[in-house]
Amino acid sequence: MKVLLEANIIIYSLQPQNEKLSKWLEEHTLYVSAITQLEVLGYHRITKDEIVFAKRYFSNCNIISIQQYIIESAIDFRQQKSMSVGDAIIAATAVTNELPIVTANTQDFKHLENIKCINPLAL
Repeated sequence: MKVLLEANIIIYSLQPQNEKLSKWLEEHTLYVSAITQLEVLGYHRITKDEIVFAKRYFSNCNIISIQQYIIESAIDFRQQKSMSVGDAIIAATAVTNELPIVTANTQDFKHLENIKCINPLAL
C-alpha cells in the first residue's frame, strides 16, 4: 500500500524501541511531502549522524514536491480550521495524491473530510 509519512513517524522509526514500526513501514511504498523533509532535516537540534540517517531514509521514499495545487488545497484546509502550515500541506498532499497519512497524531487531521489516517503505533 502507498502511504504518506508525517515527520513524527520518521522520527519514531529511527528509535530502536520501535522495531515493529520499522517493519510495518518496510511493507509499504513510502511517500513524503517536501515539507516533511524540511521539518525533519531543519530541526535545530538534529545531530550530524541523524542528518546522514535521515537523508538515507528520504532516499528510499518518493518525495512529493509542493506544487501550486497543493498550496491551494492547503489554503482551503487552513480556512476551514486553524492548523499548522505543515499539517495543511501534508493534508493537501494526501488528498491530491489519494494517499493515507501515516502519523502518530491522527487528531491533527480528524476534522478534515476525505483523509484517511493510520497510526501504526496503535496497531
